[in-house]
Amino acid sequence: MPRLRLKNIDLSERLDSATYQKKLTQLQDKLMLIQQAYLGTRERAIIVFEGWDAAGKGGTIRCLSSVLDPRGFKVWPIAAPTPSEQAHHYLHRFWTRLPAHGEMAVFDRSWYGRVLVERIEGFAKPSEWRRAYDEINQFEALHRADGARIIKIFLHVSADVQRERFIRRIQDPLKRWKLTYEDIRNWRQRDAYEEAIEDMLDRTSTKDAPWHVVPANDKQFARVHSLKIIADVLGKGIDTTPKPVPPDLREAAREHLGIALGAKGDKP
Repeated sequence: MPRLRLKNIDLSERLDSATYQKKLTQLQDKLMLIQQAYLGTRERAIIVFEGWDAAGKGGTIRCLSSVLDPRGFKVWPIAAPTPSEQAHHYLHRFWTRLPAHGEMAVFDRSWYGRVLVERIEGFAKPSEWRRAYDEINQFEALHRADGARIIKIFLHVSADVQRERFIRRIQDPLKRWKLTYEDIRNWRQRDAYEEAIEDMLDRTSTKDAPWHVVPANDKQFARVHSLKIIADVLGKGIDTTPKPVPPDLREAAREHLGIALGAKGDKP
């Protein structure tokens, strides 16, 4: 399979606001039904977001978190490992954050930091990040074999758009906190990061856990396209018909609320 080149990704995709709102609402409704269908089952979902700084990962994740029940949905923002985490294998801190049966977890950055920032910044030795590709593939294969659904999304923006978003952030007092010195320095090392990203996509996009590169120059398109990928993968083979009202709940409603309900929650 030919190596994916980021420069060949079409970044011109756009969505107008009306279409965006309509499609976003439809996808959010579908995802709510999928989450309800997962409850009480062995289904679980691992959703990984990687991408350039300011590519829109946070906004896309908020489109999920704003409608899903936090009792079965968790977002893990991943930063640099703590000293205690550094005392373990780099994958250790992710094992403890994986979802249980019936749950979904989103990783805002992930174990792929080993072959991205740790590679570029020298936090991992060449021998460490080079062997990490196989370690990561094995890590994901273990969870796929155990029934987890894994979705990996990379949000891709052009260098010019990334620069424009950095400028808007630094000029906006309410968004300035999102921008760091490292973000701007990393932008100056974009060529090195691009090579590392392409290596990552080439070495870790597998049949059961493929990468989805999403054009993100337009945030509305990126959000809808990302949520569609997630809904398609998580909903495949899943019956999203709302579960019937349990008999004991129907009896409680009749006895204490004075209403008679059918199995679907409507009048019998």
